Amino acid sequence: PAAPAVVSAPAPAPTMNSPSTRPPALHPAITKRLDGVVSANMELDVRFAALRAAREQVKQRAVAGSPSPSLMMAWAVTRAMEKHPALRCLTGRDGALAEQADFDLGIAVALPGDKLATAAIPRANRLAWADFVTTYHREIEETRGGKVVDVQAPVNLTSLGAFGIEKAWPIVVPPAVATLFIGTAHEKMINEGGVILPVQVVTLSITFDHRAVNGVGVAAFLQDLKRELEGFALPG
Repeated sequence: PAAPAVVSAPAPAPTMNSPSTRPPALHPAITKRLDGVVSANMELDVRFAALRAAREQVKQRAVAGSPSPSLMMAWAVTRAMEKHPALRCLTGRDGALAEQADFDLGIAVALPGDKLATAAIPRANRLAWADFVTTYHREIEETRGGKVVDVQAPVNLTSLGAFGIEKAWPIVVPPAVATLFIGTAHEKMINEGGVILPVQVVTLSITFDHRAVNGVGVAAFLQDLKRELEGFALPG
């Protein structure tokens, strides 16, 4: 007798995985604030030698909670902001500018899962060095722990130094008038008196709202900040 025919069962139809959804990187409330912002950018290299020397002093003291270069830079930014009223302004919903005699300083804080939050150092210009160090560490740790505040800081600081990023163009989100990105320290060839030599620098990349301040004003601010950073010495 003939062998029975073997009939193969039809292969199962491939299943399609439903695309997973995830929240946007920027909350819609933040995105909406970007309407009307006139963004402009500027950058300036700053020698890192003074900050490196200060950091070595801190390491020798081996004190818990000692200031990092990022904290030192935040202190220098605060000092430079004191000299520039346009960089101490908050932008209202109607675009009106309100100059702050005492001002907060915003610090971008990375959270797990590519999340981002902002810590605020209240009345940063009023703090003595020791209080500034304590407040800086406290606010960042509380933000990492889930503290959420409505940040009212004219300038926000951000950095990706841990990832080796030398420069970036951040966005500026009202009521702030500027966001300052501080890059990782890196070597750059500089002509000094006709001699080309490598110098360790950090690049300051600032995005500012042109409604609040013009390029000349931002350039003057960066020059003052450069002097603060290149001449930095631990207070006290």
